[in-house]
Amino acid sequence: MKRFLLIILLVSHVLMAQKARKYANEFLSIGVDGAAFGMGKAVVATSDNVHAGYWNPAGLLNIESHQGGLMHAEYFAGIAKYDYAAYAFSLDDNSAIGLSLIRFGVDDILNTTELIDSQGNIDYNRIKLFSTADYALNIAYAKQLVFNELKFGVNSKIVRRIVGDVASSWGVGFDIGFQYQHNNWKYGLMLRDITTTYNAWNIDADELAKIQQAIPNQNQETPETVEITLPKAQLGIARTFEFNRDFNLLTELDLNIRFTKTNDILASNLMSIDPAFGFQFNYLDMVFVRGGINNIQKEQVLDSSTSVSFQPNFGIGFRYEGIQLDYALTNIASIGNALYSNVFSLTIDFSYFK
Repeated sequence: MKRFLLIILLVSHVLMAQKARKYANEFLSIGVDGAAFGMGKAVVATSDNVHAGYWNPAGLLNIESHQGGLMHAEYFAGIAKYDYAAYAFSLDDNSAIGLSLIRFGVDDILNTTELIDSQGNIDYNRIKLFSTADYALNIAYAKQLVFNELKFGVNSKIVRRIVGDVASSWGVGFDIGFQYQHNNWKYGLMLRDITTTYNAWNIDADELAKIQQAIPNQNQETPETVEITLPKAQLGIARTFEFNRDFNLLTELDLNIRFTKTNDILASNLMSIDPAFGFQFNYLDMVFVRGGINNIQKEQVLDSSTSVSFQPNFGIGFRYEGIQLDYALTNIASIGNALYSNVFSLTIDFSYFK
């Protein structure tokens, strides 16, 4: 463990010398699982199934055998597609592994940079289609530490980003998560991009030149070929209230922390904090009703004053014999008054089918 942490610190020191971005690889911040979206993504302390590979890999230790998960959502009223698949299994009583793949893409985009030929004529046959897509492969490992209540997980991610024929990149990063439980209280800590996530871009000079020449004095600068994602932290505390054998309530409060100044409700030059709160009513461990509030932001209005906005979320779920279906109504884009999205996810516990 000491050697592993030393390697992380050394890599982090080297990468921080590169130029960092506040919002690089933001598709990795969208989230997964309809149940989590319904709770406003306040699940760092309580995520305990196959989707924990994304939210907090320490939660994978709650898997008894094998689990799988699927999710589909649409972004910006269907313009972009967001898909996710995951599989996780326990190695023994003290360790587990999870794999997941995320794709966020916009397909069949019209490329009109060559619409007008060298003679100044419009030729629609010169229009081509292209796609832009972001991929992330996550490989998570969870381990029970010496103290029975303390769980540890690490997630390595390989990032592939493609912008038509113009540019593509490869990236790599690491996350570390912890979960601790005492009585009805649960605590979670997720450190994302702990070494900073590094993306190296390869740009096709010929394809880029077509874009630069499409509109005079526009798009003239060559993009940077190195992109660094700054570390982030998520801290969560949760409590379960049991009313009787059939009915209970789960509540969680998370603090999403960026180490830079943003429009979050709590912000300074050192860090910005976006609180998120979620709840889940559970009946017979079969029917779930969820709600949450997140993305609490300060917004500038026309008279130079500021107002506070927030994002409400709602979800329901149903589980029977190892199959769980979840639905959430949420602003998956997390941008102003963007249209709300319908998120559906499926979770399968294969231990029920032995």
